[in-house]
Amino acid sequence: MKNNFLLCLLSGLLLVISFPITGSIFPLAFLAWIPLLAIEYHLSDSRFSGWKVLFFSYISFFIYNLGTTWWIYYASDDGAMMAFFANSLLMAIAFTIYHILNKLLGRSWWIVSFICVWLTFELLHFHWELSWPWLTLGNVFASSHYLVQWYSVTGVFGGSLWILLINGLIFNLLLQKKHKQLKNWIPTGLVLFLPVIISLAIYTGKNTKGKTYNVTILQPNVDPYNEKFTGSNTEQLANLLALANEVNTNKTKLIIAPETALYPNIEYSSDFLVVDKLPYHASTRAIKKYQLTHPIPLLIGGSTYEFFDKEHSAASNYIEPGVYQESYNSSLLFDLDENPQVIHKSKLVLGVEKIPFISTIPFLKTMAIDLGGSSGSLGIADHPSVFKSKTSTFAPVVCYESIYGEFVSEQCAQDANFIAIITNDGWWKDTPGYKQHFLFAGLRAIENNRWIARSANTGKSGIFNNRGDVVTETGWWKETAINEDIQLISGKTFYQKFGDLIPRVASGILIILFLMALYNRFRRRTA
Repeated sequence: MKNNFLLCLLSGLLLVISFPITGSIFPLAFLAWIPLLAIEYHLSDSRFSGWKVLFFSYISFFIYNLGTTWWIYYASDDGAMMAFFANSLLMAIAFTIYHILNKLLGRSWWIVSFICVWLTFELLHFHWELSWPWLTLGNVFASSHYLVQWYSVTGVFGGSLWILLINGLIFNLLLQKKHKQLKNWIPTGLVLFLPVIISLAIYTGKNTKGKTYNVTILQPNVDPYNEKFTGSNTEQLANLLALANEVNTNKTKLIIAPETALYPNIEYSSDFLVVDKLPYHASTRAIKKYQLTHPIPLLIGGSTYEFFDKEHSAASNYIEPGVYQESYNSSLLFDLDENPQVIHKSKLVLGVEKIPFISTIPFLKTMAIDLGGSSGSLGIADHPSVFKSKTSTFAPVVCYESIYGEFVSEQCAQDANFIAIITNDGWWKDTPGYKQHFLFAGLRAIENNRWIARSANTGKSGIFNNRGDVVTETGWWKETAINEDIQLISGKTFYQKFGDLIPRVASGILIILFLMALYNRFRRRTA
């Protein structure tokens, strides 16, 4: 029992230290699962083995969640507790399912079932109501992006597969006591180093040039706790435009401002950004007036609203008979001589912008975490979309959406020439949270072979090239603006065409394994 405690502690600590910013020692990820696999193996024949595996793996995953995402506490202490305890439990359940499958199938399939169970769990975590893919294993390489240039083929799940496979191969050598002979390490060495060699070759040979496109990126540094949702929207917009003027040049093609930079003063109904009345809104008039003397399109985030005569979705709020209001976190493009284009955010932050399962349990709608902005479940766009201006086509990505590789790739596949990320990371204060979020953007650049321009309310804003390199970045808690050239690149990557193929194949294999397990169980019973 004592050894199992030490092993689960070791596994959790290795996972934390390997993750970006909380350690960034990525090679430890190739060893982090071995202690957990050892616990599962030694408990496999014990009484109540499933509950014991659940218990010890929960400790490991709780350490992993707490050690890498403790900064959520600054946004919401209740939300943080839910994230730590609930996500740890979900991970432990997935690992316990691997253990149960192992017992039903026998040890001959353990590496396959280990990999397939975890990849299926990660895939589920991208698409269900409790979606929280921050800790996807492939994100480990966000701080060493030059090693995973093949994400343009596999996406982030290629990194997850790589980590799981190496852990499994090393543990198998230890299990069979073949680790003492050098020749037995050759297959594992090939699996470890061949992807590195391939990636470095892609990295050094990748063309980062395209059509030059000049952008201005704004970082207004508005305190999200004390200023952002209490001050005057007109004042904040004026400050943004003045900030842009400091760095704009005659080459500037687009100004990019952060998420919810346009936020209505709730004391005045006329200040609400109603989608079908946006052309007549005071903010629109101010922007159009600015563009008369500074003819530059503006991408900006805003909290918008729509009204319906009946319930439009589970996120609709009843106002009065025949009137339902739906709120959105939106990207708005103010192009020249055109009405504003609007794209609503699709991937919402759990507990802050989305309450899970409200379609089936409507009263949960009242349990939203209020961070000063719109609370409750927001409405979403039906599908990924892009903005088309007179000078470019680009993918607008709002905050949390930048963690969803396949979602961003579906945007880029619509002929987007670059990615524009707008976010507000100030909730987390000066912690690893906003730094991890910033680095994850580099993985989207690799997957899509696109440059990225990122505007945050406060650090870090910056630019990534299509290799995932940071070209320029801003500091924390600093009002600033930057003006830089990015490169417009066209063409589709394999990942854009086929998406998360790896975990879907793994899910199919897992179904086959379960059918085999059921057949084995039935055969033993009838025998």
